Amino acid sequence: MAALDDRDRALLSALRENGREPVASLARRLDVSRARMNSRLERLLTSGTVVGFSVRVRDELDPPTIRAVSLLAVEGSDTDRVISELKGLPEIRAVHTTNGGWDLAAEPGTQTLADFGLVLGKIRSIPGIVNSETSLLLSSVLR
Repeated sequence: MAALDDRDRALLSALRENGREPVASLARRLDVSRARMNSRLERLLTSGTVVGFSVRVRDELDPPTIRAVSLLAVEGSDTDRVISELKGLPEIRAVHTTNGGWDLAAEPGTQTLADFGLVLGKIRSIPGIVNSETSLLLSSVLR
């Protein structure tokens, strides 16, 4: 995979804002020819840098309405098993490995606080999780 240059980064930023923006518009924004923009986009897709396009829905219209980040400490070599169990919970939207004081960061989401409490109980009862800290996400200023 080739290193990204400033134009690649600008293109990726523009696509994060609007993945459906026409190539001609992207070319004008980044001050390159349409052919150059097509080539650049094709290279990012072919190299696997861009793995797909998706729809973003306005947070207030997209359940779950209760979202959080749960930082998890995992005992010994149980990380792969814990990740597998977290993936099995439908309320978990993402799982990330981390460094520092926590081993994993999970993103649970539910419709109600009561459901959220149940999910936290499920997370905390997974064998191998020895500590956790969860913070509710109040608003998203950049996604």
